[in-house]
Amino acid sequence: MSFGARSRAVLALLGTLGLSLAAAASPASAAGGTPTAPTQLFNGYRNCSTDADRPTFWAGYNLVVEGIPGTTDPADNSPLSVRYQVWPVADPSRTETVTHDRATPGDEARSLLPNDMLADGQTYAWRAQTVAGDAASDWSAPCYVTVDDTRPTSAPTVTSPNYPPNQWNQGGDPVRVTLNANGADDVAGFQYSWTGTLESIVLADFGDHGIPQPRDPYADPGHFIRADTTGGSATVDLVPPQGGVVTLWVRSLDRAFNPSETTSYHFYVSPTPPTVTPADPSPQFGDTTTFTLRPDAALQSRSPVVSYSVHTFGGPDGDRSFDVAAAADGTATTELTIDGINGEQLYVTSKSANGWVSDPAFWGIDYDTTPTVASDVYPENDSGGGVGVPGTFTFTPKVKGVVSYTYTFDTEPEVTVAAGADGTASIDWAPHSAGSYGLQVHATTRSGIELATYAYSFTVN
Repeated sequence: MSFGARSRAVLALLGTLGLSLAAAASPASAAGGTPTAPTQLFNGYRNCSTDADRPTFWAGYNLVVEGIPGTTDPADNSPLSVRYQVWPVADPSRTETVTHDRATPGDEARSLLPNDMLADGQTYAWRAQTVAGDAASDWSAPCYVTVDDTRPTSAPTVTSPNYPPNQWNQGGDPVRVTLNANGADDVAGFQYSWTGTLESIVLADFGDHGIPQPRDPYADPGHFIRADTTGGSATVDLVPPQGGVVTLWVRSLDRAFNPSETTSYHFYVSPTPPTVTPADPSPQFGDTTTFTLRPDAALQSRSPVVSYSVHTFGGPDGDRSFDVAAAADGTATTELTIDGINGEQLYVTSKSANGWVSDPAFWGIDYDTTPTVASDVYPENDSGGGVGVPGTFTFTPKVKGVVSYTYTFDTEPEVTVAAGADGTASIDWAPHSAGSYGLQVHATTRSGIELATYAYSFTVN
């Protein structure tokens, strides 16, 4: 359940104005067992609070209340009803009742409290009762919820002692930021993001029998932090995703998770990428070489680099990622086989002991793995031969380890031929008609890698 979502359930709303709290039906036996008071009580998909001094806070329309009905006979699955009573704590005489009919024993039975009764800033009590025919359970203990539809009155302030705004700063230390409610006295915490997008706040997931599993957004320190007191402030250490121009976006949240306007905090971080050096400066397809990874010197002096994340792109098995531990001086080595069919690229970041992740370093190489194709009778991009005139096509590799070639002339079926010991192969072919033709051919290596395809065009006289 995301903050601000609207329930789509169609439920029976039976308003009974002025019903006395003392008018609850008395418990009585029912066929199959005696109704028991509903359990697993939630409002707004958040836990019921039975403490009148510490109510749950809710924002928005369609406040859902729910509980699980049952009887003393666990084998009886006859439909039940759940009756919900709600009243303002300030005026218990204004009681209304909502009923969920034909509820399933053991499953959450949801109803909506009347919107026209719920006023901003007011605290309400509600309770639940299971009904089976003429029999009814005891009422549950009251739950307390305060309606809060008012957003915080001001956006938060953001300050940082080690990354001042609008100037360049040396990267390497987490950014210490202090967030302040800026006079909004109902702020309970803050939400922040480096991307400019502050996601919808998820307050609950759902488990078996429809039981909400409330989430605490503040359990995610990468995006949320509680204020030290309501209307107070919070200090958090954060690591930006990259150097250069950096912006932190922050908004305050009240106890109902109403958001304030957003504040943006801009500063600049000097880039801190590592260096990536291959032992062979120009490795080709199939070569194995050792790469040395070295940390940015300024970064290493602030907090030692402890590992590197290496991402490779262009390989035959898709993109790969792996981590490499660093030595005490922050350096590391890794051995890689270059086997991308059009080249290969590396993307490397370092991670320091204090959690700082560097900007990425890039290394890459491009090469050609298509075969060379030659024919005396049917030269490339030229005309020759004739209908029924055979021609020989010779395939020569540009890389080592080629064991076969797969080719096709236009829409003809593919054919695979073995390569000789020197990696070459020759085929004979005769056209059935004059005109333009296209030959597509690729090589396959001993390890099963299909290399890049070469397109060879010619015209038959």
